[in-house]
Amino acid sequence: MDWVELSVQAEAEAVESVVELLSRLGHGGGVAIEEPLLDSAEPGRVEMDPSKLVTVKSYLLDDEQLPHKIAQAEEGLWHLSQIRRIEPLKVARIAEKDWAEAWKEFFHVQRIGARVVVKPTWRDYQPAEGDVVLEMDPGMAFGTGQHPTTRMCVLACERLVRPGMRVLDVGTGSGILSLAAARLGAESVIAVDTDPVAVESARRNVDMNGLADRIEVRQGSVELVQGESFDLVLANIIAAAIIELARPLADALSPNGRLVASGIIAEREMDVKDAVSAAGLKVEEVMAEGDWRTMVCRLG
Repeated sequence: MDWVELSVQAEAEAVESVVELLSRLGHGGGVAIEEPLLDSAEPGRVEMDPSKLVTVKSYLLDDEQLPHKIAQAEEGLWHLSQIRRIEPLKVARIAEKDWAEAWKEFFHVQRIGARVVVKPTWRDYQPAEGDVVLEMDPGMAFGTGQHPTTRMCVLACERLVRPGMRVLDVGTGSGILSLAAARLGAESVIAVDTDPVAVESARRNVDMNGLADRIEVRQGSVELVQGESFDLVLANIIAAAIIELARPLADALSPNGRLVASGIIAEREMDVKDAVSAAGLKVEEVMAEGDWRTMVCRLG
């Protein structure tokens, strides 16, 4: 199966809009956000370079709909470039096996927080005492712990997850947050994603980590759990999606539950706050890394 990579470089303030545009083009391999790294960062640490443009990539199937989708992307990006700095769209065909190999070149063992260690399946790592190791192979989905939004969600999980908790992971991607929650003590996790490629990747990672008895991966969104309640809801998506789903995300919380909402660019922070407040939630904490925000909310 061959894929086409759509790649766009944009200033941080435009990333949210670019992600939303590319996400609407259809379910291929999802959307990835690659922030430029500082060359001077310490080994094992990831630090962003705010002076450089962010790269947004989308992977679409190479099929008969592709020319139309590329034209849509180019038109939408042109309009956005009239407001923010956005470089021209780059298009490259890539075989799935080549894409997977490309990931392996820069995906290394990474410690997030005090306990969680993300370990690619092809890397060696000797766990230290107390380490929570997540074996990961992202495949054609996204979520490796390298992006600030994912890291902040993992940090929130380290603080919030308690033994016996029931967790919902909306927009699971590779399944990294579901794996972290389960390894940190959650009794059960339901992971949902609208992208069938992400669902396949998440299921593979769940099986690889021996957690199929505690993590259930479903294709769809929060509507799949209507009427159910969770102690912790994780939504590492984008601001527009959080705003749209604010009410059902709030409805999915148990009385003392928490929502961790992430993927929020700084300029959309107030919009998300207004939406979750209208849905009956109170923002307890706002975590920040660079231009990205993660909110921890509870029922008000």
